[in-house]
Amino acid sequence: MTTTTAAQKKAQAKVEYDAFLAQCPSRKLIDRIADKWVTLVLAALNSDGSHRFGLDCAGEPRPMRYSELSRLLAGVSQKMLTQTLRSLERDGLITRTVVPTVPVTVTYELTDLGISLHHVMRGLKGWAETHMDDVLANRATYDNRDA
Repeated sequence: MTTTTAAQKKAQAKVEYDAFLAQCPSRKLIDRIADKWVTLVLAALNSDGSHRFGLDCAGEPRPMRYSELSRLLAGVSQKMLTQTLRSLERDGLITRTVVPTVPVTVTYELTDLGISLHHVMRGLKGWAETHMDDVLANRATYDNRDA
């Protein structure tokens, strides 16, 4: 019988990740990042506010204050934004930096891991915005087919 080290066991488990299996940890991660607020927070952490003017906002990620994120994400409650930011920090996707000023300044910034996911989320957001008219038309066709 051969013994395997902890590192070998971890490497083997990583090879075996399969989100189609109910108990796979990657499935829980997909559940987390598929949340609408997670998606929008990750997409929002960009370099400028050009999205407000209908311009392309594929800029590089930059730190943002809580209040900036709150204003940008219409409809998010303070509780939900706080929970979302905490979960992203726990997963290592963002960092929270506190600067002891008066009042205290808190910024959120994507980590390298978060940046790799940021690009995917920007693409998802862009796809939804580009294809919304098609989806709405398909919904109307579907809803009216038996009417």
